[in-house]
Amino acid sequence: MKRQFLVLTAIALTLLAAIAPSSTLKAQVGQPRKDFAIGANAGYLMTQMDFTPTIKQSYKKSPTFGLTARYICEKYFTTICGVQMELNIANIGWKELIEDGTDNTYSRDLTYLQIPILMQMGWGYERRGCKFIFEAGPQIGFNLSSTEHRGGTWDTSHRPNNVTGQYGMEVDHRFDYGITGGAGIELSSPIGHFMLTARYYYGLGDVFDNSKKGTFGRSAHQTVSARLTYILDIVKTKQ
Repeated sequence: MKRQFLVLTAIALTLLAAIAPSSTLKAQVGQPRKDFAIGANAGYLMTQMDFTPTIKQSYKKSPTFGLTARYICEKYFTTICGVQMELNIANIGWKELIEDGTDNTYSRDLTYLQIPILMQMGWGYERRGCKFIFEAGPQIGFNLSSTEHRGGTWDTSHRPNNVTGQYGMEVDHRFDYGITGGAGIELSSPIGHFMLTARYYYGLGDVFDNSKKGTFGRSAHQTVSARLTYILDIVKTKQ
């Protein structure tokens, strides 16, 4: 229940960021904007799984790419406010750090279609020049595929804590949800906007069965990413 509450709260805050400017305009507070831009993004992911009981891991590294749309709705004093939505393909999962005397290696590729909906705030130059941006909001995802990679002469008899239930286990919950946020810089120019951002994603949904009959009490994604985004203005407010 607590996880669902956090997601609903994040969604409500993001929607509030988009709706609130319409009420402030009536009071003539802030400067209205109707800037809409679309483009693409690509980045680099470092992912792990938060398991209970724990599994020792190193970061699994992989690329991500997708489409981006942004709507800037208001400049409130020095703060430029908007909402950004993305449609991304991400290869996440985990890579185990096996230190039991064997030559075993193991990683799991979990490919997702991810949709972050981000409240975005910026401070700096709006049209030409740089500005600092902060973004946060909910993210949902849907698992498209799952692939295991095993190496060495496979022997699980000496695994720490005897945690081996993840091997060969099918994904139980394909729908994923959580909260993401980050910061970065944006360069605005006559040919479009270039954004370089770093984000952290904290998964609230479990990949595997978390009931009393399940192997894991928690199996959620945690991701650190760096992302380069390019968007081009389609609608731009005249100033």
